[in-house]
Amino acid sequence: MSNLLDTCQVAARAGAQELLAWRGRFAAREKAPADLVTDADLASQAAVRNVIADQFPHHLFIGEEKTSAVEVNDDDFVWLVDPLDGTTNYIHGYPCYAVSVAVARGSEMLAGVIYNPLAEEFYSAEKGQGAWCNDERLRTSNVTVVGDALVAVSLPPRVNPESPDIADMIRVVQVSQAVRRSGSAAINLAYVAHGRLDAFWATKIHPWDVAAGVLMVREAGGVVTGRDGAPFDLWKPHFVAVAGAELHRDLLHVLGPANL
Repeated sequence: MSNLLDTCQVAARAGAQELLAWRGRFAAREKAPADLVTDADLASQAAVRNVIADQFPHHLFIGEEKTSAVEVNDDDFVWLVDPLDGTTNYIHGYPCYAVSVAVARGSEMLAGVIYNPLAEEFYSAEKGQGAWCNDERLRTSNVTVVGDALVAVSLPPRVNPESPDIADMIRVVQVSQAVRRSGSAAINLAYVAHGRLDAFWATKIHPWDVAAGVLMVREAGGVVTGRDGAPFDLWKPHFVAVAGAELHRDLLHVLGPANL
């Protein structure tokens, strides 16, 4: 294990400890309509950042909460952190949230961790070294067509009825076995890597939501591209993440042209 992955793991555990400690005593507020933040988000990010800064004080840091604008060059090491992916779930006591910690060099994801502390599931991946859940090596499912697939989607907190996201969801829900909206992009990606979900797509998402999970899906044998089928861009992260190449082709066919 590299020092990068080890730091991801230590940092994610530190953040998760804060989430568990803050349960039942946090205050929540809106950053934007229906987009919530809590004391737990802030405490988790501070704990994660402290671990990373101790090991890599000169690396860049981009977190969901209170991070100033950062310009990333191709040679820069940058940490991308969602200290509480699934804040609304956390507030309501709905057991689907995680800490996501990843490190990239420029646009190349190098290592990442997604930790679901309630399920005690610790997902990790390192470029070229595979993906794991605890001690289990991960492989994506063998589903090849949308008609056999359990598919997840991420939608913004507020969605206009005429939104392309809704049109995409309607197309897929009519064909797939079922569509899920869990409220945690990180867990969705971890579940694609684990074979629990067969596909997941999103058009409005942030780099810190998906950096660890995209690496995980690829290291588990899956395919990730842009929603339009073009190469995935970490800094403009619309995407489809699927179990394999055949399902990728079929999902893009069902979704139709991208309206980004």
